[in-house]
Amino acid sequence: MTETKSGRAHLIAGGFPPGASAGHNHDYARLRLLGLLAEQDVAASVANDFADVERWLPVSRLLITYVAGPYPDAAQCRAIQRWLEAGGRWLGLHGTSGGRAERVEGSRQRRTVKTEHHALLGSYFLTHPPICKFRVDVSASDRRLTRGLAPSFVVEDEPYFIELQDPASTHILLTADYGPDATSPTIGTLYPSDTSLRPDGKTRVLGYTREVGKGGVTYFALGHCHNPAIRASRTVDPTDTTPLTFEARGRPTRSSGCCATPSPGVLETSTRQEDTVTPPVTMRIFSDYV
Repeated sequence: MTETKSGRAHLIAGGFPPGASAGHNHDYARLRLLGLLAEQDVAASVANDFADVERWLPVSRLLITYVAGPYPDAAQCRAIQRWLEAGGRWLGLHGTSGGRAERVEGSRQRRTVKTEHHALLGSYFLTHPPICKFRVDVSASDRRLTRGLAPSFVVEDEPYFIELQDPASTHILLTADYGPDATSPTIGTLYPSDTSLRPDGKTRVLGYTREVGKGGVTYFALGHCHNPAIRASRTVDPTDTTPLTFEARGRPTRSSGCCATPSPGVLETSTRQEDTVTPPVTMRIFSDYV
């Protein structure tokens, strides 16, 4: 059985192909996460993909992934599962629920291929509409990772559609109702149906935990970031008003009802926002599990 050691984390942040941004500012995410680890005096190793993950798991207590394309293959998944069962903790962020995408005949868009890592992570990325503002609801305020957070907060981010792989073993932390305007042309074409919807037909899961042996997985879909160079490399959408430099951040709010259009002042320009959501939860994971 793979052993785990306390006091270290292994961070994987990168795109595919190796060295590509894949639409995300991995340098910003990497530095931000390393800074949070440093605040907790947690030593860390860093990689761009999962190629050497088996080398670092035995000396790590926490695995953190912020990726856009890279994913563990079958052998690497088995190694991660053994490590989790022995007490390791995996914090998956944003694009970790994606992975390999395949071309679909007659479509310019690609479909995410479901692999072993989705079962292990607990979720599978389908698609997302354009970046927008929406309210996130804290579904389990009594759990240690969300204790002390406001009942809801508003963010400007990519509204992810993710399909839970084993709902019965999943403890839901964050959900969102994007409203009727949050649609994607991939639903009904690349994907037969919208399997990201919960039984109420309106809300979707954005954060959860699940136990794996003595360890477990925590995943948050939030966290998109890009810079002007990355933005310039994408196809221009005249309806997209997202800033050239974007770091998904939010502020707490106690308002009720749908917040697809939040009240003025709730969310400011991204370059001036206070990052009040992800760091408290992330640092709680660091302090609890490392």
